Amino acid sequence: MSKAPRNPGGGSAGAPKSSSGQPVKFARRTPSGRYLSLSREDIDMEGEMGPDYANYTVHIPPTPDNQPMKDGAEPTAVAMKAEEQYVSNSLFTGGFNSVTRAHLMDRVIDSDVKHPQMAGARPARCAMPACDGKVMRNERGEEIDPCECRFKICRDCYLDAQKDGCLCPGCKEHYKIGDYADDDTHDVSAGKSLLARNQNGEFDHNRWLFESSGTYGYGNAFMPKGGMYEDDLDEDGAAGDDGMQDMNQKPFKPLTRKIPMPTSIISPYRIFIVIRFFVLIFYLTWRIRNPNMEALWLWGMSIVCELWFAFSWLLDMLPKVNPINRSTDLAVLKEKFETPSPSNPHGRSDLPGLDVFVSTADPEKEPVLTTANTILSILAVDYPVEKLACYVSDDGGALLTFEAMAEAASFANIWVPFCKKHDIEPRNPDSYFALKGDPTKGKRRSDFVKDRRKVKREYDEFKVRINGLPDSIRRRSDAFNAREDMKMLKHLRETGADPSEQPKVKKATWMADGTHWPGTWAVSSPDHAKGNHAGILQVMLRPPSPDPLYGMHDEDQLIDYSDVDTRLPMLVYMSREKRPGYDHNKKAGAMNALVRCSAVMSNAPFILNFDCDHYINNNQAVREAMCFMMDRGGERICYIQFPQRFEGIDPSDRYANHNTVFFDGNMRALDGLQGPMYVGTGCMFRRFALYGFDPPRTAEYTGWLFKKKKVTNFKDPESDTHKLKAEDFDAELTAQLVPRRFGNSSAMLASIPIAEFQARPIADHPAVLHGRPPGTLTVPRPPLDPPTVAEAVSVISCWYEDKTEWGDRVGWIYGSVTEDVVTGYRMHNRGWRSVYWISKRDAFLGTAPINMTDRLHQVLRWATGSVEIFFSRNNAFLASRKLMFLQRVAYLNVGIYPFTSIFLLTYCFIPALSLFSGFFIVQTLNVAFLFYLLTITVTLIALGILEVKWSGIELEDWWRNEQFWLISGISAHLYAVVQGLLKVMAGIEISFTLTAKAAAEDNEDIYADLYVVKWSSLLIPPITIGMLNIIAIAFAFARTIYSDNPRWGKFIGGGFFSFWVLAHLNPFAKGLMGRRGKTPTIIFVWSGLISITISLLWVALSPPEANSTGGARGGGFQFP
Repeated sequence: MSKAPRNPGGGSAGAPKSSSGQPVKFARRTPSGRYLSLSREDIDMEGEMGPDYANYTVHIPPTPDNQPMKDGAEPTAVAMKAEEQYVSNSLFTGGFNSVTRAHLMDRVIDSDVKHPQMAGARPARCAMPACDGKVMRNERGEEIDPCECRFKICRDCYLDAQKDGCLCPGCKEHYKIGDYADDDTHDVSAGKSLLARNQNGEFDHNRWLFESSGTYGYGNAFMPKGGMYEDDLDEDGAAGDDGMQDMNQKPFKPLTRKIPMPTSIISPYRIFIVIRFFVLIFYLTWRIRNPNMEALWLWGMSIVCELWFAFSWLLDMLPKVNPINRSTDLAVLKEKFETPSPSNPHGRSDLPGLDVFVSTADPEKEPVLTTANTILSILAVDYPVEKLACYVSDDGGALLTFEAMAEAASFANIWVPFCKKHDIEPRNPDSYFALKGDPTKGKRRSDFVKDRRKVKREYDEFKVRINGLPDSIRRRSDAFNAREDMKMLKHLRETGADPSEQPKVKKATWMADGTHWPGTWAVSSPDHAKGNHAGILQVMLRPPSPDPLYGMHDEDQLIDYSDVDTRLPMLVYMSREKRPGYDHNKKAGAMNALVRCSAVMSNAPFILNFDCDHYINNNQAVREAMCFMMDRGGERICYIQFPQRFEGIDPSDRYANHNTVFFDGNMRALDGLQGPMYVGTGCMFRRFALYGFDPPRTAEYTGWLFKKKKVTNFKDPESDTHKLKAEDFDAELTAQLVPRRFGNSSAMLASIPIAEFQARPIADHPAVLHGRPPGTLTVPRPPLDPPTVAEAVSVISCWYEDKTEWGDRVGWIYGSVTEDVVTGYRMHNRGWRSVYWISKRDAFLGTAPINMTDRLHQVLRWATGSVEIFFSRNNAFLASRKLMFLQRVAYLNVGIYPFTSIFLLTYCFIPALSLFSGFFIVQTLNVAFLFYLLTITVTLIALGILEVKWSGIELEDWWRNEQFWLISGISAHLYAVVQGLLKVMAGIEISFTLTAKAAAEDNEDIYADLYVVKWSSLLIPPITIGMLNIIAIAFAFARTIYSDNPRWGKFIGGGFFSFWVLAHLNPFAKGLMGRRGKTPTIIFVWSGLISITISLLWVALSPPEANSTGGARGGGFQFP
């Protein structure tokens, strides 16, 4: 039997009542996936309950007078482990106007499951009559015998026996609870209430503080003078006070350092910015005062474009005046958080918890093998296992993704210990086994080669199973659907009905245990379509035990893990509920559902988010990021942004996919201000900042000189003695407004102050403000229970965000396709700071589209989001005084840069128009114009060289960035402006599709997609500009040669700028050529027609005029 808590929507009207008055809902799940209601009498019929009745749902919310054990007794270790085992073997479903149910699964995948933390592990069956439940097991997967008679019993029957006199059903003797309670040496002492545990599983300090009427500081509930453990007492039985007395005397050891740029580089860089700024002012002034009277239209177009370019350049350069570097000290981190001390005598990890989010939406465009490899790299990261949890959001609700994640969890039983044993890097198996070079380099253990060979074979089999999942699911579903058809036909024959009128049986998608998949079916049907399915939650790997669990030395084992900790982090599969008529807000909505789900289940104070195609390449990256959060002043940091690095990019980086100028230049420069922008994947968040709160301390910049004024946003709770609540951190928030902002989940609301407290740095020195006492996070967490998981199901329902501030102030912000930039902007606007961390070894690696059309569509989405930002209240013009001036300039540039495309497109046409007309943007190429042009060019080159120096990028990367800036500017950015204006003015919504991450065709060539030419209207403007400039050069050259009065100066001027345009379009031209001449004919036809039309239009508007001698006047043209 399975138990689930009360659904927020309430039970049915006719539901029976329990002894304590709560509504009780009984149901069973049939093999076809339907739920049938049962009466109390049906349940009580002893001996008649078959296997189908083994799984039913009971709605009994836990209350003080309704606890699943004896009155006044705490849960024993056996019961707690049984609860956890039950949770990990159950698939929880629920949603709007539906009952939250827990379906106990006999198997999750077709292959065998071996790891004891894994869902679907198959122990022996319960010995109770009419019960086929699974016997309770410990962390190693060994069966637990609560009684000396070794009577096999499941979790539910054991709890019933606890209530019925605590008698063993086998020998009829009392259970010796005390003997088995000793199995868990980390249970909280009897003086600490069980209710003082939070949803994270860790000890709820705030609730304990409230119940014990204690205070903060030394000698209180958090840091009792007697110590947190009995070991803290000295030989005389008194606690040692030297630890706190020495805190003020020992020097402070910083975890991070800020390294300024060398003066020899940054000073000339700033000087050249000033020089170029004044040169531009003088140049533009000279241009305005010296118009070209022969062609005012050409002069007017050019001067408007150049004024905008100068403004755009200034917006881009001002935030770059203070770039910095940073460093971390992992040795100090280990010393402070994982070394035995008076406050942590056992040396348990005092690091805060971390929840890792992985989002995916479509297994066809985002291969499940890629997602599985990402999950494996996360599970193997170097961070305390008991503090780490991984959540996978499947926004498509696909069974393929579900079973692929289960396969990944099963393979992690081999891969994760192997990585720990041999210090493997990277910890993505696909990337590791694809490395070229000697794999034994740096390895010292003699069994490495043997172990690697075995793991490689297992990984190959794992890939085969993943690749075979679509066919396996299809065959299984076809078989079960055929069985249902036969049952229906048999039923019609028995009832005498006409077989020709056989009702149509739904073509369902079936899980491995022979029941309906509650998510999306291959053949869509009501309640089982992509936009219409229930919320699904499955704990693939249950939370690990608090102590290391070393492998057993067994000859039958594949690899010897006797000296390796084999525990795995918690892994949760989540698919939020989707229903027609609700705006699910795409990826931002999925991320917010993950935030709420994780807050209820683990409530780690920090969150790290990944796209499904990004994996951890440096297993120390998480610890390095935690150095910034746990250092002095870390409580003011909202997120740590890592640079995005990519693999599989062509060696020449034709379309600037690496984007190193932005990630190593612009973002590093913003780190010297208020911090980098949030740009998506690879970012570690402070959960408290995502909830829309202000930092403890911030600064306001007022007046024309932007004077800095320090502001304290909320009182330090360490000076209070009451229980912390969410409204304590916001003066505008009251107890009545809290549910309106965050929703009506009590567990969710209770987790907020806990997450804030656990995210604070350790107060080990007076210089650390707003810290927490050392050792407060070393208390292990209890296992998950069904009510907690059921509450998590309710917060991912489609109705939960109704009439709340989710997506408006709380979580990821809605209303833009670039929700990442808007979310980061909102945090900076509240006074938070961010940090940009570039580790020596790339922290994370991902994939990027190397195809030209896909790349342009990617840039189109980003630019469209920027246009949306410009026309919204997120425009930096409307920012608060908590945003620094230069940070404001950077965000202004984010919203303005797409509009440069209008002027850039015009300026790219000007050289061709100049060559056709015979006029130039200036009347004569005099010395003043050439001097300004030379000075501007020289300063631009000097700035580029210096930027290459301080950012560490290559000169070729800088040039590739300049080329793609022009290509995207005259195509994707221009279309983004049009789409943004249509959305603002006409209300036309913008939709984007996922970019396929699989190779286009040739699997033997990893760069095959580079040469594929895909038709898109985005290709028309660059092709038109390129062809028009080529035709114009040829036209002007012929006219100048055959002219009686050749004007070579204007031809050279126009030709120089035409060659400048064509040089920038060189990568675009290569992309059009493809590999085997696969360019669609329509591209050349359209572009040629447009170019010829423009040329003929120009001749028609300004035809050549012949002089009296028959030659062409001025720049006229006449065939010989």
